[in-house]
Amino acid sequence: MSESMIYDKSKIFSVRIVKLYQYLVESKKEYIMSKQLLRCGTSIGANIAEALCSISKKEFLSKMYIAYKECAETQYWLDLLNSTDYLSDKEYSSISEDCKEIKRILASITKSLKDSFDV
Repeated sequence: MSESMIYDKSKIFSVRIVKLYQYLVESKKEYIMSKQLLRCGTSIGANIAEALCSISKKEFLSKMYIAYKECAETQYWLDLLNSTDYLSDKEYSSISEDCKEIKRILASITKSLKDSFDV
């Protein structure tokens, strides 16, 4: 997985999160959970962008870990929005799968980089 590929995936995901936020606010009149989702969902890509400008491998790893944690939080808010019927199962399914895919990629990146430090 190239670094630019995870950047691209996270940017596309951020756009989806922004559109989902707009939908939740305008159509569902949901303001609290959707704002949390907007913050952490767009933070994933922002942290990846910062990681790509890191001056060291440790800084890169740190930013990727933050992106991973933001991804986990995003999944939590998506799950909660689905459980409270703000998102239908169909609406939830697609964006949740994208979130899980990004999380798996970030887990792989952070694990392999961390393993290189442990050598």
